[in-house]
Amino acid sequence: MSDNNDYLRTSNGNFRITADVTALMLKGAGYAAIFCVVMLVIAMVMVWFAGLLPPESKEAADPSLSFLIDRVPATSDIV
Repeated sequence: MSDNNDYLRTSNGNFRITADVTALMLKGAGYAAIFCVVMLVIAMVMVWFAGLLPPESKEAADPSLSFLIDRVPATSDIV
């Protein structure tokens, strides 16, 4: 008689495993959402900081060693 009012089917043996799996998936989704929000905030801070730099710094030469790439010969002899 109690099964007539069991709308959520909690008396079934699979209910507990389904509830646990759903809770773990929601927990993982929450962690992923927090991670994405943190990455978004970091990106926004970097864009804000880049806006504080003077315009001359954006027009300057590349400070990396990329100029060395041009010195490699286009063709090489392989022995």
